[in-house]
Amino acid sequence: MTKNIIDKLKDQFLRYNIDGYVVPKNDEFFSEYSNKDRLKIISNFTGSAGYAVILKKKNFLFVDGRYSIQAKIESGKNFKIFDYKKIVDTDVFKNLNLGIDPALFTSNQIKRFFLKNNKVTSINKNLIDKIFKFKNKNKVPFYTLNKETTGESHLQKISKVCSYLKKNKSDYIFITAPENIAWLLNIRGYDNPTSPIPNCYLVMSKEKNIYLIVDKYKSKNLTKEKRFKKIQIIDPKNIFSLFQSLDKGSILIDEKTCSLHFEEVLKKKFRLIKKEDPIYFFKSIKNKTEIKNTIDAHIIDGVALTKFIYWIKNKKKLDITEVDAQNKLEKFRKMNSKYLFPSFKTIAGSGKNGAIVHYRATKYNTKLLKRNEILLCDSGGQYKFGTTDVTRTICFSNQKKYIKDIYTNVLKGHIAVANIDLNKKKTGKLIDIEARKFLKRNNMDYSHGTGHGVGYFLNVHEGPQAISKNNTIKIENGMILSNEPGYYKRGKFGIRIENLIYAKKIKGRLFFQNLTLAPIEIDLINYKLLNEKERSYLFKYHLEVYSKLSPFLNKNEKKWLARFI
Repeated sequence: MTKNIIDKLKDQFLRYNIDGYVVPKNDEFFSEYSNKDRLKIISNFTGSAGYAVILKKKNFLFVDGRYSIQAKIESGKNFKIFDYKKIVDTDVFKNLNLGIDPALFTSNQIKRFFLKNNKVTSINKNLIDKIFKFKNKNKVPFYTLNKETTGESHLQKISKVCSYLKKNKSDYIFITAPENIAWLLNIRGYDNPTSPIPNCYLVMSKEKNIYLIVDKYKSKNLTKEKRFKKIQIIDPKNIFSLFQSLDKGSILIDEKTCSLHFEEVLKKKFRLIKKEDPIYFFKSIKNKTEIKNTIDAHIIDGVALTKFIYWIKNKKKLDITEVDAQNKLEKFRKMNSKYLFPSFKTIAGSGKNGAIVHYRATKYNTKLLKRNEILLCDSGGQYKFGTTDVTRTICFSNQKKYIKDIYTNVLKGHIAVANIDLNKKKTGKLIDIEARKFLKRNNMDYSHGTGHGVGYFLNVHEGPQAISKNNTIKIENGMILSNEPGYYKRGKFGIRIENLIYAKKIKGRLFFQNLTLAPIEIDLINYKLLNEKERSYLFKYHLEVYSKLSPFLNKNEKKWLARFI
């Protein structure tokens, strides 16, 4: 089907006088995971980030290091695969007129990726949508969270944003990231496959006049509540009439999620202030209620994952596929009524599939697990209320020393992050160095960041904080991140150890605390490579895992878990 769609897309080039067309991963809300995945339709690529550039005679797919192997497998037949770095000021293609849907790109993306050597033509009708009809998902109304769940009322949050607007001399803010509106108004929705995202836009003035741009049906539960009476609901068809009705002035737009389409309209009337939406930072710092609920969610999640690891490691006959393993883990999570749905599609890669960083097993490509191979399992859940993300590498037989040595160096990096002194190493950039140093001593590394920020019953990936080579955001009290160093031997195996952690101030000093509670594979450790501090950390971690999870385990599971202490 992909080749057929590519041909139909190229048939439209003459009509619009273009030499090629660019298809991004994101939808018009710039969601990482979307129900409208145009990039998958045109390229068969299922990763969470990428750009396809379809020309008259050639097709290119640009992805980052996480997806280089996966992209070649999924899209190599019809596309030449390049690293993201090649798209910046690219000379792969030159002097072309490229068509884009302005609703799917920001002006910064266009300037950075395409304008140096090529021209861009905005086409207001998406050319993929003209070929492929996406199924209309049933509309489901948004719902609200109370202060007991969020720890802060929407009025308190609105005041924070208004103070920011006044400080930055902005009359309005146009919020284009739905997850930020979810945080601001304490609402959630059903518009994303793995996050409780309410797709909508919002305009707010410094005087706290609020206009929520959303379908009337989706907002029907909100309008019934007294606390939302002062919020004006605007039909998306009337958004440009809303802009016209507002007084002139300055408006703050987020440079990462405000599309070129909206920017072109707004700049005709307002003075644009292009900055990062301040809500990203506000919501990155979780309050005490959010932390407590997230801790509770991780205990529930830890029980499910521990039961799964016990089950799979103690199977007498390993007669299951990667998909079987994914489904079994999902069943364990579903045993608790507070579990809602996965926070992303589970990654269960056995042997060589584990080397594909974001591998996805389906009934069409799944392989049988083998005792002599290791299994990388990365999964997470959305709970009432909290978001989890955890990776464990599992073995079923004694592995070769070189695999154990690599696993142990990954573990040493993981422990180094967990034990970091945040008063000295204050940014993700500095922490990332500590995570990689044991691998780098052996000329090894991994192509992804060491950690991403995590939302509170929202997106599993959220910024601005991260543990990566370029992130300079200071880690603050209450921030949640992942800690996930790894190593991937192409065609052989993948190793990753991931816990969620949060920054906590203890006696005036800032340290990371573990959220994830699940046993770390000890049968892959070369203990000779661990020092006393690292051994002590591992003992204390597994003691905490046992003390918090054992009340929810059966007799055999408890006995098995006790061996980790």
